[in-house]
Amino acid sequence: MRLPDLSLENAVWAEGHKLVAGIDEAGRGAWAGPVAAAAVILPAGCPDLQQRLDGVRDSKTLSAAQRDVLFEVIQREAVAVGVAMVGPEAVMESGIAAATRRAMGDAVATLPCRPDYLLVDYLRLPGVNLPQGNITRGDERSLSIAAASIIAKVSRDRRMKQLAVTYPDYGFERHKGYGTRVHWDALRRHGATPAHRRTWAPFQRLLACGQLPAGEPT
Repeated sequence: MRLPDLSLENAVWAEGHKLVAGIDEAGRGAWAGPVAAAAVILPAGCPDLQQRLDGVRDSKTLSAAQRDVLFEVIQREAVAVGVAMVGPEAVMESGIAAATRRAMGDAVATLPCRPDYLLVDYLRLPGVNLPQGNITRGDERSLSIAAASIIAKVSRDRRMKQLAVTYPDYGFERHKGYGTRVHWDALRRHGATPAHRRTWAPFQRLLACGQLPAGEPT
């Protein structure tokens, strides 16, 4: 498995951009809950930064316990961290890509300092007037994007646990709004909640066919 490093950051720092924000999202494929995004600025010129962030990698490859520990490490080591979420209404109104870009742009806006450059996982942010690179599989290549993936994932998971209190019959604290057998069974028994992306095309197709899509976790 490839581990992220500071190669991309070093190249941008060498061009004179010292406040480089890595940006990633969580929740794009979920049936319910917000899309979350995080922006993380790591310190330039720190020779042992890679060691201090040992274990930081794509959040999907980590356990929940590992992410919780690394969440605190990143908060401590980063120059700045920004987090934003957009709710299911935005997904239903404008689509998942636009909602994700909005969350990413909002995460940049919440940073306490304005970055000089953005390293964005996969997407471009045309609405953000900053130089940027869109990095394919960025959370596998860039340490700052990987850090952002962890911040976004943990922040969203915590929000889903809050939603589980409001909607206790759906198991949001377990599956975090993603497509699982438990989630599908709850939908069949209780119907959709305001937290669900009710008019989102993939969700409508799910309801129409009456079964879990092939390949969904069970």
